[in-house]
Amino acid sequence: MPPRFLVDVGVGKAVEEWLRIQKYDVLAVRDLDPRMSDNDILSLAVREQRLVVTMDKDFGALVYHSRQPHTGVLLLRLEDAPSDEKVAVVQKIIAGYADKLPDHFCVYQNSRLRIRSAITTL
Repeated sequence: MPPRFLVDVGVGKAVEEWLRIQKYDVLAVRDLDPRMSDNDILSLAVREQRLVVTMDKDFGALVYHSRQPHTGVLLLRLEDAPSDEKVAVVQKIIAGYADKLPDHFCVYQNSRLRIRSAITTL
């Protein structure tokens, strides 16, 4: 089953639109509540089994320090990157790793993707 996405505001509309054009199931935080808290974003993603795509490093603290349950996070460390670069990176990641993203905390930085095991609490 292809991943379903919840795209955080900072990632940008171009990535949201590209995912939709590719026929992925996408929710955009900007369309729901642009001021939604990170905790609420993770909770919504868990309820709907979605992978969070974000540029917000606070998600690492929520997942690893607070042990907030999640169904996958893709953290893009692309500060100041133009929209077309973000789209190209997401396209490359999905093409090569779509099946490995769900339930993992993934960080893209300096042309490298790190995929870490999920940490969940019961």
